[in-house]
Amino acid sequence: MFKQFTMELAGKTLRVDIGRVAAQANGAALMHYGDTVVLSTATASEKPREGIDFFPLSVEYEEKLYAVGKIPGGFNKREGKASENAILTSRVIDRPMRPLFPKDYRNDVTLNNLVMSVDPECRPEIVAMLGSAIATSISDIPFAGPCAMTQVGMIDGEFIVNPSQEQWKNGDLNLTVASTSEKVIMIEAGANEIPEAKMIEAIYMAHDINQKIIAFINEIVAEVGKQKHEYTSCAVPEELFAAIKEIVPPEAMEEAVFTDVKQEREENIRKITEQLEEAFADNEEWLAVLGEAIYQYQKKTVRKMILKDHKRPDGRAINQIRPLAAEVDLIPRVHGSAMFTRGQTQICDVVTLAPLSEVQRIDGLDENEVNKRYMHHYNFPAYSVGETKPSRGPGRREIGHGALAERALVPVLPTEEEFPYAIRAVSETFESNGSTSMASTCASCMALMAAGVPIKKMVAGISCGLVTGETDDDYVVLTDIQGLEDFFGDMDFKVTGTHDGITAIQMDIKIHGLTRPIVEEAIARTREARLYIMDNVMSKAIAEPRKEVGKYAPKIVQIQIDPAKIGDVVGQRGKTINAIIEQTGVKIDISDEGAVSVCGTDKEMMDKAVKMIQIITTDFEEGQIFVGKVISIKEFGAFLEFAPGKEGMVHISKISKERINHVEDVLTLGDMVKVVCLGKDKMGRISFSIKDVPAEA
Repeated sequence: MFKQFTMELAGKTLRVDIGRVAAQANGAALMHYGDTVVLSTATASEKPREGIDFFPLSVEYEEKLYAVGKIPGGFNKREGKASENAILTSRVIDRPMRPLFPKDYRNDVTLNNLVMSVDPECRPEIVAMLGSAIATSISDIPFAGPCAMTQVGMIDGEFIVNPSQEQWKNGDLNLTVASTSEKVIMIEAGANEIPEAKMIEAIYMAHDINQKIIAFINEIVAEVGKQKHEYTSCAVPEELFAAIKEIVPPEAMEEAVFTDVKQEREENIRKITEQLEEAFADNEEWLAVLGEAIYQYQKKTVRKMILKDHKRPDGRAINQIRPLAAEVDLIPRVHGSAMFTRGQTQICDVVTLAPLSEVQRIDGLDENEVNKRYMHHYNFPAYSVGETKPSRGPGRREIGHGALAERALVPVLPTEEEFPYAIRAVSETFESNGSTSMASTCASCMALMAAGVPIKKMVAGISCGLVTGETDDDYVVLTDIQGLEDFFGDMDFKVTGTHDGITAIQMDIKIHGLTRPIVEEAIARTREARLYIMDNVMSKAIAEPRKEVGKYAPKIVQIQIDPAKIGDVVGQRGKTINAIIEQTGVKIDISDEGAVSVCGTDKEMMDKAVKMIQIITTDFEEGQIFVGKVISIKEFGAFLEFAPGKEGMVHISKISKERINHVEDVLTLGDMVKVVCLGKDKMGRISFSIKDVPAEA
């Protein structure tokens, strides 16, 4: 049965159509927000997937270019693999919703969001987020929702709820907050050095708006929601836990996991696993879930010791950072490099500079093609965690980590006018034991400074973890979590920033939300830690950006010309600009506003190219001195080229102080001669003289 529901959200009408389309999905919502339309569906398999110890949730965000009236490029003329924006949007939907499904649920679940129409005033990402929450809430899939999401931007110090594409792109804040009816469950932010107090204010403004959306979703569920289906629980039997503790008592498990060397801990657990496999060799049912049981046993052990005794696996204090190290210039010949080490997490970052013609061009759900000048790529090879498997290219996790580090550094980058380069940073994970994305931020910041990129301020990042008890006020916040604390804890709260404010946040949790005191403490802890890292570690490796780009980096000279003269520089079918490039070996970029960037490694050739461009774009005036090449000889004089496409004539009478009968008596094709401009002749041509060049010229 078709039902329609509406609410006013941030000054626009949000309309939800239920039962109109996709009736065979477990849950479906056709979402309308302004002229933005997204079809969100939730489907689940009838039976659990066998042989897995995790919840198989898949979130898809499909960008169809017909939504903005475009035909895809390429030969196939159809959409290819998911864009980076689509992957990041899928991750933002996944992170708050995953913890709300039952922990022992193993049925495959897919949340699909099909973007069918885009209104620039109503971002499709927020519509898809809400659509997934609604489709899942009304379905028969077990789900402890509903949840809701709100985006907040900021322009001129004022918050904007669910900003337009333009406001989101040009504002000082990109904040997405997801909530349940009680707590915040996800935070994602990019910010232009927003102070901590202002960020907390924005988070809880979004949380309050989420409560209104949740009330709206509850009304929909009450009217059209399905009864949640029964499912086969994959929980570990309590009798198995009891049997394990008989063989491996709690104090033995505690001794096995509490070490600061990851490899030693893994070896200890391997020995325990072998012991238990031998003990339960005749019980196939228990062997099938033994791995999950050992994981749960480790988790309970670590959580108990942290929560009750404030004892961490590696012996650190609750607010203590692991040993830190930083260095720059470890890779020769690259444009900039740095390495940052925190405990057993180690990142090497390499920066490459190029002319602006090398910017990344993105054809997505935007009215115009988007150019991305700063690109941050993150790689996570198997050897970094001591594993062996072939590389299949970056996955969603790698793309997400790279985007987070990129978002962290964008606010401090110089403008194109200040530094006319495209910039690529690549973070190579050499070793991983928790929070590699934050190590990538630190390493990238140092590599940028080493490359001579005049960033405005230093940026660092750190992650906080959490272990909670039975009540809201029974918790411990952990500074700088390692892998074990991430796996067994309740939160991974990453924050990057400068001395003056936050530049990025990414918060993941495994529980049903955080109280405000936890959020505030985590943000305060990350500030304290990042200031320590910048002041005591990074600044000792490199305190400020180098004054010039490195020896092997391309050099760029930028000049401004009259935009009306751009056509003269380019020439017919690019003939003029290609001639300049061929003669000098430089690269030339010209903006629509007339900013010309000349890029090369040979300063003499770069200066020559600049001189050519200046000649081409300068109106010849009487008295100007030029050097030109003889390209044509006639009876009445010679034609000279001063730059590609720029020519003038010297009459035979103006070649020599003495009378000559033939031009060839003095000039030969290819001669380079100095001339003075006489203005225009009767035919409108630029006229020059060799004999009237001042002696001092």
